[in-house]
Amino acid sequence: MSASSSLPPLDDESLAHASRVAEHLRGHIRAAGGWIGFDDFMSQALYAPGLGYYAAGSHKLASPEDTAASGDFITAPQLTPLFAHTLAGPVAAVLRAAGSTEVLEFGAGTGALAAGLIQALQEQGVDVQYRILEVSADLRERQREKLASHGDRVRWLDALPVSFRGCVVANEVLDAMPVKLFRWSEDGDLLERGVAIGQETRVAADASAGPAGTPPTEAPPDFRWEDRPAPEELAQIVRERMPPLPGYVSEVNLRGEAFMREIGQWLSHGAAFLVDYGFPRHEYYHPQRAGGTLMCHLRHTAHDDPLVHPGVQDITAHVDFTAMADAALEGGLDVLGYTSQARFLINAGLDQWLQALQQTSPTAYARSLNAVQKLISEAEMGELFKVLAVGKGLDTPPPGFERGDRLGML
Repeated sequence: MSASSSLPPLDDESLAHASRVAEHLRGHIRAAGGWIGFDDFMSQALYAPGLGYYAAGSHKLASPEDTAASGDFITAPQLTPLFAHTLAGPVAAVLRAAGSTEVLEFGAGTGALAAGLIQALQEQGVDVQYRILEVSADLRERQREKLASHGDRVRWLDALPVSFRGCVVANEVLDAMPVKLFRWSEDGDLLERGVAIGQETRVAADASAGPAGTPPTEAPPDFRWEDRPAPEELAQIVRERMPPLPGYVSEVNLRGEAFMREIGQWLSHGAAFLVDYGFPRHEYYHPQRAGGTLMCHLRHTAHDDPLVHPGVQDITAHVDFTAMADAALEGGLDVLGYTSQARFLINAGLDQWLQALQQTSPTAYARSLNAVQKLISEAEMGELFKVLAVGKGLDTPPPGFERGDRLGML
């Protein structure tokens, strides 16, 4: 059984969109000579103007009440406002230390995190000015609707700032940046895994396909994997990070590392909080993680085949936080803290927010318990998700890392 046969069925509109994106990708591959690196494929599938998953109008993000038929995944800010309210404490501390009221959020999703942060910061006496950099046109519109009541307090940017003083927030941003795939050969050579065109014509019905006049059970794939010798630059990077393990497949997020270095160019004073799922390097390239971390999300179903339904499903990879911390240092930033999401939220006062909610609204408190459990449980998001803080010009680390800081593990 193929991966696509076990996925949730798509409506006609989604199937038609996937077909348009597949045709665009085939043209892109032909123009490149018949093969592209996976980072190029992922970039086109997610961000091609008017076609990519984040550039077109699919319903990506669900709410806690949505069924599996609506949206593809749900993020921490959507689970409960307590996530944003708790994060507001460390954000406010950074703003005070930087002498600023400006927050810049990358990839604001539905606007749930922005809405919660603005409310909580205002309650703490911060006259916050909120900036959002969003690549998805339809998500930007959802954000505008959700945040309309805040008026000019919220503004959207079309490019990175030249200079910024304040606090940066990026929740589940690094995992969506296109990654390069590699594989170690049996001889210890490093190969770059890329994508070529599969069989483009549909197989005509015949006796082997089923009863006369019926189509085959499955159509040939639009795309296929193809490995080629890795460029020396990629090979050198991978060899510095792990030993050769025959047959081992994994990723490097060079675009994410470039993003971290770039923060050091425009962040003049303040800090950035990056929340994502991932590991330090010694866990990321663990011998038992031989298939890498690439993951796709379609209608709340997680699977590992990024070549099916392009433009309709999300494609992500876990984050090598060691690489991100190293890139931050190379960019002139200080690495201020690194810990699990559970430890960060508890340090930042999640239990206090929960107790306050219990006193003011027992009904809302009861509804929040399951969501909070997902945020902090080791079996859910609490351990898999990490928080990395980097910054410039701060005398002390921001709140959230007082206990359980794992900087030494990076």
